[in-house]
Amino acid sequence: MSAKNLPAAGNLSKSRPVIRGRTPAIGLALGGGGARGLAHTVMLEAFDELGLRPKVMAGTSIGAVIGAAYASGMSAREIRAQMQEILSARIELLRDLFASRARTLPRVSGIFGPFNAMLSPQVLLDQIYPARVARDFAQLEIPLKIVATDFYALDARIFETGSLRQAVAASMALPAVFEPIVLDNRAYIDGGLVNPLPYDLVREGTDVTVAIDVSGVPVPAPDRVHPTATEALFASSFIFERTIIREKLRTEQPDIFIQAGTSHFQLFDIWRVEEILAAAAPAKAELKVKLERILGAETLPIEMAGHAPLPAVRHEASTALVRAGKSRLVRRLKGLKRTRQPED
Repeated sequence: MSAKNLPAAGNLSKSRPVIRGRTPAIGLALGGGGARGLAHTVMLEAFDELGLRPKVMAGTSIGAVIGAAYASGMSAREIRAQMQEILSARIELLRDLFASRARTLPRVSGIFGPFNAMLSPQVLLDQIYPARVARDFAQLEIPLKIVATDFYALDARIFETGSLRQAVAASMALPAVFEPIVLDNRAYIDGGLVNPLPYDLVREGTDVTVAIDVSGVPVPAPDRVHPTATEALFASSFIFERTIIREKLRTEQPDIFIQAGTSHFQLFDIWRVEEILAAAAPAKAELKVKLERILGAETLPIEMAGHAPLPAVRHEASTALVRAGKSRLVRRLKGLKRTRQPED
C-alpha cells in the first residue's frame, strides 16, 4: 500500500469509538540493521502522533540504541533532532571516535585496511546520547529488554536491569567494528547474531505485538558484480540476521510487522540520515493505519481474514498480520469490544 492511498489518520481518529476500561497494551520490538535503524525514529513518531505509549519495548543493536532513548522519555522528534545534529558534524564525530578507539588488533593489522582497530561502543554512546538518556534500567519510563550475544556461550543474553549504557553497548558491538563488552567476566557482542528482531520478548502481558524490521540486503555496485572483501565481511552478518527473521516468522509472527523501507541502504550509511528518514515515511503512514484500526476495534482488519504471506525481500515498505484463527490480538480485541461504547 502506498502512502498516497492510505486514509488520513485524522479521519480515522474522528470515527474511533471510545473503549471503556483500557486500550490494548502494546509491546514494541525494534530490530537491528546498522544505519538503516535510524528509521526507527520515524516509526516512533507514529506512536507519538497517535498518543500511544508502548507498555514494554525490546531492542537489538541500533534498535537498542534508539529504544533506550525513547524508553528514557525522549520523544521521537527529539531523538530525530539529536541524531541529525550529531551526524551533521561527521568530522568531529569521527575524530572523537578514532581518538578514543578501544584497542589495536596486531593479528589482523593490515588485512582489513582501515578496519585495523576496534572502536568503543560506549564512547560512541557518550557522543550521541544527551544527558537525559537513562544510565540505569531502573530510571526508564518504559520497561526495556535489550538483546546481546554471549560470545562464548553462543546464546542470547537479555538485559533488563543494571547499567543501561553497558547493555546497549553490548547489543551494538558488531564484530570487527566495535570491541566486545566484558561484564562479569563474560564477553558480549552484537545481539543481532542471535535475535535480530526480538518481538518474542514483548508478547507476555501485552495484547498487541509490533515489530519494526530494518534489516537489509546487499546491493551490487554499478561498476562491478563481485563484492569487496570488506563488503562481504559486513554483509554476511546481515544475511544471517535476515535468515533468522524469516525463520522466526515461519513459526511465530507478531501482530503487526513493518518493514521500514530502508533495505537498500547499507550498514555504514549513517551520513545519509535524511534519505533514510525520508524513505521510512510510507512505512510510518502504514503503521499509523494499522494502529488506528486496532484502537478503533470497530471491525477487524481485512488482512486478518486470511493467512498473511511471509515478507519478501524487497525495497519498499510492507506489513504482515497474523492469521485470525491463532491471533491473541483477535481474541483480546473481541473482549475489548464488549466494553466499547459509542462516542458521545
